[in-house]
Amino acid sequence: MEEDAFSAFEHQGWEHLAQSYHWYYADLTTQSIGLLLDVLGVGRETRFLDVASGPGYLAAAAAARGAYAVGVDFAAAMVEEATHLNPGLTFRVGSAEDLPFPDESFDAVGINFGMFHFSHPERALAEAFRVLRHGGRIAFTVWASRDKAVALDIVLKAIEACGKTDVGLPEGPPFFRFSDWAECERVLLEAGFVQPTVQEVNQTWSIRAPETPFHALMRGGVRVAATLKAQTPVALALIEKTVSESAAAYEVDGEVRVPMPAVLASARRR
Repeated sequence: MEEDAFSAFEHQGWEHLAQSYHWYYADLTTQSIGLLLDVLGVGRETRFLDVASGPGYLAAAAAARGAYAVGVDFAAAMVEEATHLNPGLTFRVGSAEDLPFPDESFDAVGINFGMFHFSHPERALAEAFRVLRHGGRIAFTVWASRDKAVALDIVLKAIEACGKTDVGLPEGPPFFRFSDWAECERVLLEAGFVQPTVQEVNQTWSIRAPETPFHALMRGGVRVAATLKAQTPVALALIEKTVSESAAAYEVDGEVRVPMPAVLASARRR
């Protein structure tokens, strides 16, 4: 499948971020994994697919439960990092919107913080539906709404106050689209799934001071990082200072501990 401008932008970004993503995000994005696997019913001998697997956290946790776990990611660097971190597990390069697996290959599909990186999330859900057996389950996590995802909010507010938000990035899906529970239910039902459920999962992002969410998003992400890197040097320094001032309220014992809850949505294939 040919990449569009947004997919190419995301793809290029993640090819250079495997290790820094692991450094900044491992402790955060693994906090909801146990519950995600619970709602999927992943256990011994479950055939499990981790879509947009990144460093392989979800696949590894499923394998630890005795599942037959496979991961797929469009960035070769992420597949390499996942293979390095999880020897013995299988990871493949492939698109969430065109999965390299036969129909009805899996009992469960998980997407851990991947939905907002897809140009066409509906295609990813359609592909998950295709590769699931009848009665199989899907679950995905995304960030909660901006007012609750404090780390993102304080950086975005600083950009809005001190810099510019329109920096010419390729147009992608709204970042907080699936923070809306009703939207999660709608797209799952539209894809053919039944019995959708949505819940919020409390999470806290702990970042070692003097670093703040500014540094984590600048060095470990793609879309917000590109917005930051497009600022003038003066604006960027002011954004960094503003975030530091806001983050000070969350500093405890040398760490900035910022709320970053997740939305967890799941459903079943009929």
